Amino acid sequence: MSFFAPFCLPFIIGAVFMFLAVGWKWIRWIYWLPRADKMLILKGIPSTRTLGAIREVVMESLLHRRIFRVNRLLGYMHMSLAFGWFLLIAVGWIETMAYMGIRWIPIQGHVFFKYFSTGLEHKPFFTFVMDLLLLFVLSGVGLAWAKRFMSRKMGMRRTTKHVPGDRIALSALWFIFPARLLAESLTSALHGGGGFLTGTLGDGFGMMFSPLTLYGMEQTAWWFYSSCLGVFFVAMPFSRYMHIFTEIPLIFLRHYRLRSTEKESSLDNFQVEACSRCGICIDPCQLQSVLNINTVQSVYFLRDRRYGMLSRETADNCLMCGRCAERCPVGIDLNTLRISSRDKMRNLPDERRYGYLKGVDRSSGAGKVGYFAGCMTLLTPRILQAMTRIFDAAGEEVWWADRNGGVCCGRPLKLSGETDAARKMMEYNTSLFRTHGITTLVTSCPICLKVFREDYHLEGIEVIHHSEYILRMVKLGRLHLKHGADRFTYHDPCELGRGCGIYDEPREVIEAVGELLEPEQTREHALCCGSSVANTAISDQQQVQLARSVTSELEKTGAEVIVTACPLCKKALGRGTKAPVRDLAEVVAAAVK
Repeated sequence: MSFFAPFCLPFIIGAVFMFLAVGWKWIRWIYWLPRADKMLILKGIPSTRTLGAIREVVMESLLHRRIFRVNRLLGYMHMSLAFGWFLLIAVGWIETMAYMGIRWIPIQGHVFFKYFSTGLEHKPFFTFVMDLLLLFVLSGVGLAWAKRFMSRKMGMRRTTKHVPGDRIALSALWFIFPARLLAESLTSALHGGGGFLTGTLGDGFGMMFSPLTLYGMEQTAWWFYSSCLGVFFVAMPFSRYMHIFTEIPLIFLRHYRLRSTEKESSLDNFQVEACSRCGICIDPCQLQSVLNINTVQSVYFLRDRRYGMLSRETADNCLMCGRCAERCPVGIDLNTLRISSRDKMRNLPDERRYGYLKGVDRSSGAGKVGYFAGCMTLLTPRILQAMTRIFDAAGEEVWWADRNGGVCCGRPLKLSGETDAARKMMEYNTSLFRTHGITTLVTSCPICLKVFREDYHLEGIEVIHHSEYILRMVKLGRLHLKHGADRFTYHDPCELGRGCGIYDEPREVIEAVGELLEPEQTREHALCCGSSVANTAISDQQQVQLARSVTSELEKTGAEVIVTACPLCKKALGRGTKAPVRDLAEVVAAAVK
């Protein structure tokens, strides 16, 4: 049996081009990985990490579990297209072997088997299963059309704006499966053998058209189906659908512990092109929902970076609050990619700028517990005063790193892209901590906490937030608090919650002194205060507008006091409400017995 017809050519050409283009990308990206990353891959392949990666590929690349958690309808849409197409391919190959035995068959023989198998004995089981799978995929295509034109009814306020390459690939994808249905149904009309879907449609065509007309329609339909596949395959490596062949290796690389850094690297290509531009990250963005800024969201940042058209405006205009990353179904490290882009655009290494660091040591006190206030806490003296009272009440001997002034933790500079300057500050502070021999470092600033834990090399020094320290002292019986009748609501700071995973400790502390009332959006879904040091683009007025949108939700709880655990958030929220805003330390200090 010959498994070739002229209409196969568009598919064959497209498939060959796609595999060559994707293979070329993979080879280049992996070749340019640092040697250390290549060693991690070699060590990871024979380990159980590979099994974990395979499981995640099934759960996320095929079943789209994360999207289901956000929106069940969208989850079904993505699953039906991804898993459904996979099953069509897999079951189609099994069907071919059931007819032809285990033998080599060219790829087009599998893809267009319904056309080539008309002279073989009909196997109703496979016809039924393949029709059922085709219907499964078509239901997803229908939802994709509905999402494009009726996004709000599918739970999305905004959908992605596409570039021309995306539109070409998307149009081809939308027609692939309807074209397959039409082609197989017309073949069924001429030769029989269709299932409940293709056979029924084929019977209808048989009653409407003559055999000669049906033959011409059949050939046209198979040409159209093959052409849709060919166009999609040619466009795919240059469109958002490259994520099909990028998300899977990214999952494996993550399991092998490869990570993007503040400097652009070859690994970033896997992250950038793994974005499917599903648009799920758009709705959580407060720049979009509150300020109506619609061009800088992560999906557009990744798109522009991929195509080499990233502007400073798009790179800088982001709160980096993590709300979009928390929703991202691919788990792309969006904030790190932002930092590496800013580093490339803005970093100005100049050793002469760091001379002022030499010999600076304004620390005071002594003790194994050190306290690093950070810039924002020093600008919010009531928090510093509250921590002083808490330390005294707990009988703690404290080494004060910067009560009289010191060097910034470096994270604000890192977030802006000044990564080399940030590293100099980190090196200075690390040396300072080591010199004074502390074993525990407490900070009231989540911005400082995150950079201490992730970028400093503080092995042997425990780094904790003041919420963790206060709760520890309470549980050890070293800090005694009186429980009152005040009602509090708590705002999760971005860097403390989504950034460091600290949600429970502040709540336990608040519940020790009063009643806690949760806002509608809380914990990992909490809103950003709007004054993030990561955003250098929005105006002061826009920051206040964001703060008002957050405090209005907090006020709906009926609480008398808004509590947060970040000095920057305290200042920001205070500008958006007339209600009292307190840091957690202030609330605790007022309740000390």
